[in-house]
Amino acid sequence: MRRQFASLAITVLATVLAVPFARAADPAAIKEKAAVCAGCHGENGISQTENIPSIAGQPDQFLQWQLVFFRAGSRKNDQMQPIAEEITNEDIRNLGAYYSALTPPKGPEDKDPDLSKKGAQAAVGRRCASCHTDTYAGTKAVARLAGQREEYLVEALHDYKAGQRVGGGVAAMADIAYSLSEEEITALAHYLAHLQ
Repeated sequence: MRRQFASLAITVLATVLAVPFARAADPAAIKEKAAVCAGCHGENGISQTENIPSIAGQPDQFLQWQLVFFRAGSRKNDQMQPIAEEITNEDIRNLGAYYSALTPPKGPEDKDPDLSKKGAQAAVGRRCASCHTDTYAGTKAVARLAGQREEYLVEALHDYKAGQRVGGGVAAMADIAYSLSEEEITALAHYLAHLQ
C-alpha cells in the first residue's frame, strides 16, 4: 500500500515539476492561497503554534513534495488533508516558490548550550549535515531544520522512529531516528531549533 502511495506521489510530483510555467503567477492570487496557510503556519510562514512547523525558507522542492504527499494521502494530517485535496498542480508550484523565497525563522536565544552541544554531537554522529547541509538550511527536496520549532522536531523524529512518517528520504530518516535515544532526540531538536 505504501509503495502504491509513494509511486502515485512520485508520478504526480514529476508531473507538477515537469510542467513549466506558462505565464507568470499572479502575486495576488498566490498571497490569497497563502492566506489559508497562514492560519496555522503563521504570517510569512513562521509558525507561532505548537507542533505546527514554520515553512518560510523551506526548499521549494521540499514544500512541493510535502503538498503532493498530503494530497495523495500518503502523508496524513487532519488539518492538511482537506486543504491539500483542493489545491492544483499550479498552486503547488506557486506555494513552493512563494514560501521558499520568504526569510526563514531564526532560532531563539539558546538558554541551554550544554543541551545544544549534546545535540550537535548527535547530529555529527548521525551525519545529519550530509543531507540537510552544513548549515541545516536544507536543499532541493530535503527539509530546512535550522530555526524550526523545537517541539515539532521532537514530534517528527518520534514519527520517523515509529515508522509513522512517510515522504522523501523516509528510509534514511527512519533508520537514523530508530537508533536515537529519547535524550538524543531532545538534544538534537533543541540544537537544531536554536540554530541561527
